[in-house]
Amino acid sequence: VIGMNWLRTGGTLVGALWLGAAQAEPVTLDGTEQWLMQSAEGRDYRIMISLPEGDVPYTGGYPVIYVVDGNALFPAFHAAKRAQDRFKKSIVVAIGYPSDTPYDFNRRAFDLSPPQTAERNDPPQGGQDLFLDFIEKRLMPRVNERFKVDQDQRSLVGWSFGGMFGVYTLFTRPALFQHVVAISPSLWWRDRYLLEHERAFTKLAHAGQLNLTHSSLTMLVGVREMPQEIQDVRALQIRLENLSQYGLRSDFQVEAGEDHMSIPFRVPGRVLDELLSTRRL
Repeated sequence: VIGMNWLRTGGTLVGALWLGAAQAEPVTLDGTEQWLMQSAEGRDYRIMISLPEGDVPYTGGYPVIYVVDGNALFPAFHAAKRAQDRFKKSIVVAIGYPSDTPYDFNRRAFDLSPPQTAERNDPPQGGQDLFLDFIEKRLMPRVNERFKVDQDQRSLVGWSFGGMFGVYTLFTRPALFQHVVAISPSLWWRDRYLLEHERAFTKLAHAGQLNLTHSSLTMLVGVREMPQEIQDVRALQIRLENLSQYGLRSDFQVEAGEDHMSIPFRVPGRVLDELLSTRRL
């Protein structure tokens, strides 16, 4: 049986591989560091950082990309970032959990979801606002203390529940990130609960109460996902096109050959290119 266990050694993120009972030498991911942080409620988070390389950009700070489901997605985004020089002057902040599994089902079910009725709340759900509070009030300030950050280039990337969470973040805290990338967002969840937040967001935009000039939402799905899920994402993008008059840029892409589980590991390079090729000011 071959497994992966994420450890911290010497301030860097390493993967320890083992075969049966024999412990192999750890493999260090160069150019990374890892933090353990707590939310106000005492929940532990593993924060994995892909460090910026080179001098601070002319803007006075590095672009920052926050990625949820960090245990699973951080290695792919870190590798894609280091593969091209034009991506290296950025920071990837992956938010994960202190567990040995790529996806901590119970933790992510709570952090990335809306409230649920008591009779259907197993595993516990409904922590999306608490999770956003942790990101906004605890994690972001620490990142700002540790690095020189371009406050006009903050992005959020999520897959599945994380993509749903990204869309929710845009609708409810539109000033928190300039750019959101939602990979295979679960728009169907809870009878498409996001529709209510979409209507409120759209109403505020039409009333001139939102500044969306520098905001964008990119949604990606695999061509082998359920047809209804693809249709829901396409329909949302079409509806949001009407908000381009207020500055919101929205995009919808279908990835050939990919399904729900494969797509987050095939698109990191494209996502970085989308977020970092042009400073959106």
